[in-house]
Amino acid sequence: MTKRFVNLLVSILCLTPSTDATAQSHSQTPEQTFLEWTTLKHDVEVYKARRDRLTDLLAAQGVDYFLVPASHGRSHGGTFRQTDDFLYFTGLELPFSVLVIDVEQDATIIYAPARDARFESASRRNDFPGRPLADDPEIANRSGIDAILEYETFESDLADWVMAGKRISVNLGGRGEALPVEKDFIMDWNPAMTLIDRIHSLHPGAQVLNSFEAIARLRMVKGPEEIEIMREVAKLTADAIRNAAGFVREGVDERSLEAELEATYKRGGAQRLSFSSIIKSGPNSLWPWRILAANHDRRNREMVDGDLVIFDVGTELDYYVSDVGRTFPVSGTFSEAQAQKLNMMTSVADAIIAAARPGVTLGDLLEIAHRATPENEKRYMQTGSFFGHHIGMSAGDPSLLDAVLEPGMIFTVEPWYYNHDLDISVFVEDIVLVTEDGAEVLTSGLPRDAASLEKMVGLR
Repeated sequence: MTKRFVNLLVSILCLTPSTDATAQSHSQTPEQTFLEWTTLKHDVEVYKARRDRLTDLLAAQGVDYFLVPASHGRSHGGTFRQTDDFLYFTGLELPFSVLVIDVEQDATIIYAPARDARFESASRRNDFPGRPLADDPEIANRSGIDAILEYETFESDLADWVMAGKRISVNLGGRGEALPVEKDFIMDWNPAMTLIDRIHSLHPGAQVLNSFEAIARLRMVKGPEEIEIMREVAKLTADAIRNAAGFVREGVDERSLEAELEATYKRGGAQRLSFSSIIKSGPNSLWPWRILAANHDRRNREMVDGDLVIFDVGTELDYYVSDVGRTFPVSGTFSEAQAQKLNMMTSVADAIIAAARPGVTLGDLLEIAHRATPENEKRYMQTGSFFGHHIGMSAGDPSLLDAVLEPGMIFTVEPWYYNHDLDISVFVEDIVLVTEDGAEVLTSGLPRDAASLEKMVGLR
């Protein structure tokens, strides 16, 4: 046997896998179940109580079926984010699904895919082991859902309801009729619009109602389990602003402050931002967010002494969000005019917070804000609905301006001040919880007066 042949034989033997290695390479990663990957954030009784209250409200309106679309579940790099209503009433992160509450039968049904396509790949079976959804009975057993049916049956069941003259309700996200979606060449679709468009396309005569008011009345009042998370996310945001303010100084750019802010969020356990962080300084501070966001690279300005820098920021913790604002002097000291405008604006916010209590309406708070604003400053104040908005699972939680405040309601107070004549813009935003006899500021641990804000600047 020649030396060359021996070397060739050794090479072949080295490349030939053993029987054990061959078996290992063809082994299949065990199938993963839905509840191995996720859990309900609250007890089953919490979700059932929410559905029961909604059923009572919808029954009074003559609704037969209430439909909620889930998120489609496809990722473009981001982590799955369930639609608010689907999660609120079920606690489940099911994708590609429709929640149906049968009001007459007082039953909850979810139409879900038999299996989760995201967990399967014909060419990569080892690292895509599969996951059953509708085929997994434990999801219904452990979530308190009456039945989870295969998504493919939803269309025929919907047709039966329409043929029977049943009244179907969907949350449009605002007041108005659930009419066919008015299409354009460029549209910003959401899951509710997709659902309504499909219903009207298949069944032009369907009776589709808007359940927004019922959802708003329910979700405006937070339960103890929601308030607990809102306290946590408010504190986390206050801590992040405090940390980032320590890096405020001449020569630092706005994105660097965003990095310091958002690093604190992540270290504190936040899963994502509630919206893109708004940190704007000098001339940028004089423009509302949607104007600054109109150009992709407008917001990376280096700060200089004499500037004000505004934080309008928030993060998300366990599906609940924050939205908090403060104004800092880049030099570490407000000018006399800057301090005067800041104090004026915070006095308006103080008047709103002092008046917030059960029995008052948001319209009442708006009138109080107008009365607290000096006449010569009103042209520079951005009023909005009541100088704020409801907050919870989103930074714009459903709300009704004519609703009477109740204990458990949580909203922001944020009078904006934009004075292009003096080149001064100031902003303070706090999160307020309505209590039995007044209001509690969940962000009270973050200073808001000029002297205290000055002391937070440049400590890092």
